[in-house]
Amino acid sequence: MYEDYYGFSGMPFQLTPDNRFFFGSEEHSKAMAFLQYGIAQQEGFVVVTGEIGAGKTTLVEHLLANLETSKFAAVRVVTTQLGGYDLLSVIAAAFGVGSDGVDKGTLIERVKQQFVDLWARDRRPLVIVDEAQSLTTEAVEELRMLSNLSVGSHAPFQGILLGQPEFRAVLSRPNLEQFRQRVIASCHLGALSPVDTRHYIEYRLTQVGWTNDPLFSDSAFDEIFRCTNGIPRRINTLCSRLLLLGFLEGKHTIEATQVVGVAREMENELGPLTTVGTSRPPMDTQNSDVGAENCGQSEDMLLRLVRVERATERHDRAISRVLELALKYLPAQISK
Repeated sequence: MYEDYYGFSGMPFQLTPDNRFFFGSEEHSKAMAFLQYGIAQQEGFVVVTGEIGAGKTTLVEHLLANLETSKFAAVRVVTTQLGGYDLLSVIAAAFGVGSDGVDKGTLIERVKQQFVDLWARDRRPLVIVDEAQSLTTEAVEELRMLSNLSVGSHAPFQGILLGQPEFRAVLSRPNLEQFRQRVIASCHLGALSPVDTRHYIEYRLTQVGWTNDPLFSDSAFDEIFRCTNGIPRRINTLCSRLLLLGFLEGKHTIEATQVVGVAREMENELGPLTTVGTSRPPMDTQNSDVGAENCGQSEDMLLRLVRVERATERHDRAISRVLELALKYLPAQISK
């Protein structure tokens, strides 16, 4: 649709994480440095937290794209309130180890043997846990116990945990002190600055062949930042709607008034885009002890986070409805 109208080679603001669109803002470059530092240690856990839509998954996709695949065996786990044994089973399955109803001890031995086999082939096991804020305390402890396995002189695997801000509160629990001692690098992925917001938009457009059509005015960039607080996923959803509107109305310039209008429509459908603040202090970067004073989340904030996540899901459905209407609208226009 609007890709053809503007001469794009693809969708510049798709919501699905794609390494091709990784933008090295100051915040994201810092987080990437923490990940690279953690990987270089060859042991322990790296924790990356960030607001919903801040780019945590894209960050890890970029990391994996730049690792020597022949030297790593990386698996991805998305958690949904998994208990200890369930998480162990999911990790085992990701590494090709069957659980087939075996007891926990047998399953651990099978996983350990897989780690031994991978190290023997000079491949480092890497476990990436997404949506880590959903982990139960039991599951976090299971990860720690799994990391205690002895595989020669090597740590059995390395772990990268990606979570929303409330994961910091999870890690601050007193009974997770032993796990915190195994966190060798950690950071919080914040929002883009106004300057980086503009560069982010221009970068994604350039990746699909943008040649200043449509042209975004300076005030449009300022308004996009104001409406999204610099959160990448919010920027993507807003800009996608702006391009769709430009296509439907035959426009080649995006002005601030259009941004305000589209943002208002989205607010009517989903609620304010800027419900949640984005500024949080980073966690310590080595041997992290995630203190409760930095990680505590008020109940009100957690409820607002849940509302925003649900709003994002509703927005995805709204996009689909708009596209359906546009597809009905186009044939009628063409026939004229």
